[in-house]
Amino acid sequence: MDTENKPADAINRRKFIEKASVMSAFMIVPRFVLGGKGYTAPSDLINLGFIGTGKQAGGLQGSFFDTNEVKIVAAADVYGVKLQQFAAQVNQRYAAKAGQSQYAGCATYGDFRDLLARKDIDAVVIAVPDHWHSVIAILAARAGKDIYCEKPLSLTINEGRAMVTETRKNNRVFQTGSMQRSWPEFRQAAELVRNGYIGDIQTVKVNVGPAPVPYNLPAEPMPASLNWDFWLGPNTTQNYNHFLAPGLTDDFWAKWRDYKEFGGGGMTDWGAHMFDIAQWALDMDASGPVLVTPPDNDHPYLTYQYANGITMTHEPVSGDNGVTFIGSKGNIHVVRGKIETTPATLATRAISPLEKHVYLSTDHYKDFLQAMRNRTKPVADVEIGHRTATVCNIGNLAYELKRPLHWNPEKEEFINDDEANLRRGREMRKEWVV
Repeated sequence: MDTENKPADAINRRKFIEKASVMSAFMIVPRFVLGGKGYTAPSDLINLGFIGTGKQAGGLQGSFFDTNEVKIVAAADVYGVKLQQFAAQVNQRYAAKAGQSQYAGCATYGDFRDLLARKDIDAVVIAVPDHWHSVIAILAARAGKDIYCEKPLSLTINEGRAMVTETRKNNRVFQTGSMQRSWPEFRQAAELVRNGYIGDIQTVKVNVGPAPVPYNLPAEPMPASLNWDFWLGPNTTQNYNHFLAPGLTDDFWAKWRDYKEFGGGGMTDWGAHMFDIAQWALDMDASGPVLVTPPDNDHPYLTYQYANGITMTHEPVSGDNGVTFIGSKGNIHVVRGKIETTPATLATRAISPLEKHVYLSTDHYKDFLQAMRNRTKPVADVEIGHRTATVCNIGNLAYELKRPLHWNPEKEEFINDDEANLRRGREMRKEWVV
């Protein structure tokens, strides 16, 4: 085209239109079109590191991978064969996703502190025995990592409060692994209770396993790839037994949960799920009971009492782990995958927009990632996890001390009971006092 005789403003106007067309084309095309359906740009992925690579971590690996919002870049464990198996599974997932024969992007560490030192890791998933939760979570918060930590949140009351304090101090997002809060049957139960559909709540029954017992397993030969001293971590020396740290061929959940040195028994293992739903429905996420009474002549079961007069019992009977709300107008029984109500129509009753609603999460893992991006609290924030663990822990203390304990949920201390207050914490090996 001859431009010699065209006015300068006409030429400039044509060039501007051409450039604007090109620019607008790039601006209106969504990123997933450029990279394929479901594509997430590498810059938008959240880099995750796993601390603990046992059976629970394997499930969490799949759950986070399936979000398509993360990249698992590292893992740490004291049990070498488990660590290598976990990393191999991660690498296989990414190789298959990319259509490649191999991938080697998941680094491995025998010391979780080396993982925390990596500046490129945005968040950590903590899936270790309970006696390690507080130390790792506190160090992770100080390292600037957001945190997903398995339930129960802490082995002791004081450790739970310290986890909350460090999370807030370092402006971290913290999701407790109480994933039932992201399941519809439990959300339905909580909203039915809060909106008075079964009238005034009279009592709540929580059906989970018993309190823990002192460690009593015999010593066994040590696996070559297990750093037992590091596995014990904050705890004093105990002999190794494979029921505490199962090998790759052991098809059972680790039994450390049953022993008070490492866990809280069924009271905290399943209790951290079911007492959590009770706390949620009763709108007690920032508080708790004021009295806990162990079984006696007047109380066939461990009994909690709230300041509003509602009672809650721990009834470790046979059947599914669950929670039952008994009200003046009806009942609600909820377990995983099922909610039963009286009247029966309440189970599917739609809660209108004008009624009370609890936090809506339909995916516990995506909820955590969204909270990270928004810098907001997720559905099972650290304070919630701490309060639920506290309910379980004061129950275990009542079982242990065999007397009623008066609890002040605001000050988080027992009233006029020095012995009980001393047991809000525990002694730790000096290296792990953080």
